[in-house]
Amino acid sequence: MTPSFWDAETRFWLDGTTSYVTNMASEALMVFPPPTGILSGEAILESLKDAPRWDEVEFHDRKETRVGDTMVLAYRATGHRGKDRPYVALCSSTYARQAGSWKLVAHQQCPQG
Repeated sequence: MTPSFWDAETRFWLDGTTSYVTNMASEALMVFPPPTGILSGEAILESLKDAPRWDEVEFHDRKETRVGDTMVLAYRATGHRGKDRPYVALCSSTYARQAGSWKLVAHQQCPQG
């Protein structure tokens, strides 16, 4: 994975499980609102198998910080799916360089109304 972190972040929202298999660390953690809760490793991939993907996502208030081999993105996401009401959440994602490539190691979402 090239260090185009915002492009990678967009792919995680829009693409299927292939993006996760390729670009996520096997020991990754994700925190979602109930009922999903905290997921790790294979449970993340399992939860995505039948989950509908977003048709479109927009990132606002983008912030990023890099410390050595760690990159953290923070943003407000607005996801659109069909005619459903838009999903708005504050999000953060952490990437770490492992064996020369960047992998997603953590992601969290906090819905905003």
